[in-house]
Amino acid sequence: MAKRIGLLGGTFDPVHIGHLRSALEVADALALDQLRLMPNFRPPHRDTPQVSAQQRLEMVRVAVEGIAPLVVDDRELKRDKPSYTVDTLELMRAELAADDQLFLLLGWDAFCGLPSWHRWEELLQHCHILVLQRPDADSEPPDALRNLLAARSVSDPLALTGPNGNIAFVWQTPLAVSATQIRQLLASGKSVRFLVPDAVLAYIDAHGLYRASN
Repeated sequence: MAKRIGLLGGTFDPVHIGHLRSALEVADALALDQLRLMPNFRPPHRDTPQVSAQQRLEMVRVAVEGIAPLVVDDRELKRDKPSYTVDTLELMRAELAADDQLFLLLGWDAFCGLPSWHRWEELLQHCHILVLQRPDADSEPPDALRNLLAARSVSDPLALTGPNGNIAFVWQTPLAVSATQIRQLLASGKSVRFLVPDAVLAYIDAHGLYRASN
């Protein structure tokens, strides 16, 4: 039987409840066999992370421990060059059976920025794209994506068939939390309890991460 594998990449600087809630909602909605959280080593479209790659990886590890079907994939952290999603998808697709479904999860802003990504036109050769949509998303996609949506979008994510090639939208519970906000709170000495999992907060405290001296 074909497997259904999801991929959620990010800097996870640090991982927080917004990341985890989005991942679980998608995993439940699409009955995924596995949803991989993949920390980026050096994301081309984001600022340099404030803490080390190993520390970000460990925070994701403790965050998802015991929470099926969430798992950690550390392959991008093993690279010594920028992490390009298309390269990662190529590698993942080669590891899967021909009929396994691979889903790339993207927030609305990331999706709208796809035309600036390296070899972005090739992404759907390897996966389906799930756009995590929230009620407050009000920006319009560029023309290149309008054309792609017209050709490749399906109205129901559960109707996605085949291993790759289509786009669907998945509505998400809006959570007003961001990694930037969490770093700012920690730098000012304020609590981030309930914004990150307890295990992540314990790791941050134990290693003195994101404090003003960092």
